[in-house]
Amino acid sequence: MRPTPHLMRAVASATQRQNSVSFIGLGRMGSEMAYNLFARTLVESNGTARFIVCDAREATSETFMRNFVTHFPGAQVQIANTPAEALRASRTVVTMLPSSPHVRNVYVEEDGIVSALRSLPSEVAQSTLCIDSTTLDVAVACTVAGEVERAGAAIVDAPVSGGVAGAKAAALSFLVGGPEKAFKLAYPHLLHMGKNVIYCGDSGAGLVAKICNNLILGVQQIVVAESMLLGQKLGLDPQVLASVINSSTGACWASSVNNPAPGALPDKAPPCERDYDGGFATSLMLKDMGLATDLADSTGTPLPLGNAAEKIYADVVSEDPELSNKDFSSVYRYLRVSRHL
Repeated sequence: MRPTPHLMRAVASATQRQNSVSFIGLGRMGSEMAYNLFARTLVESNGTARFIVCDAREATSETFMRNFVTHFPGAQVQIANTPAEALRASRTVVTMLPSSPHVRNVYVEEDGIVSALRSLPSEVAQSTLCIDSTTLDVAVACTVAGEVERAGAAIVDAPVSGGVAGAKAAALSFLVGGPEKAFKLAYPHLLHMGKNVIYCGDSGAGLVAKICNNLILGVQQIVVAESMLLGQKLGLDPQVLASVINSSTGACWASSVNNPAPGALPDKAPPCERDYDGGFATSLMLKDMGLATDLADSTGTPLPLGNAAEKIYADVVSEDPELSNKDFSSVYRYLRVSRHL
């Protein structure tokens, strides 16, 4: 029996979906991650893969598409207007969003991923993998994962460590939570965007690991800023002080890579050399500190330094709103001019 035109279209659509990857959320991190994921998948597929991007701002999607096609002429990149469209177009969907409300919106609200999954034949839904790299509330993530799994698809939480520089260099660390089967499906895609992929346990475990890591980072960045300011007040050259710290027991990423004092790292280009533009926004670090203190409250875990750091970042954002979207190392600038501390 010859296939009808409708069946032929259905088969073609299924084939395209199997060979497609969608990326939702093209912010500072997401755009770099999507670029590396698409570029390496394109090479791996010998140029046959198809890509779909989706962002709340269509202009952002258009800019990304133009840039990618400029570097990879002939690449198939399309723009989805909704998360549901992105899901229907691809078997693999990666999301990188600002916070919990955005994840709920993309996954479970109208025109979201879950509603799209429910509209698909069961065998198609069951072949779908969702990877969420957002740092968000653990309870929200587990609820969303349950909705996705009940709709038939697999999902992992895979928050990242490494910042914008790590995303650009495909050197991120992925901290993954979810069923082991889903982790194994996600692993090759994550390797296209990073160099370390660590399985942390069941759904939500990757987020717990990420929040604990960022709790350390948020506290460290403040004390590095304090140390650099104190040393300079007492006459030390910032490059000399940074060299001491980075070769001694105070060494940490917040000093050796993201040092907040201009001139401290002449062989590198931390955000402080660009008036703190780029990098990890202070507002996002405040969000992560809030996630940590919320978890601490719910488990009865004392966080004296975490609570103090959260208040400092909150003060930075409220008292100097310009720093909200600048790298969180701009806490150095806030402390330098603050009259309240």
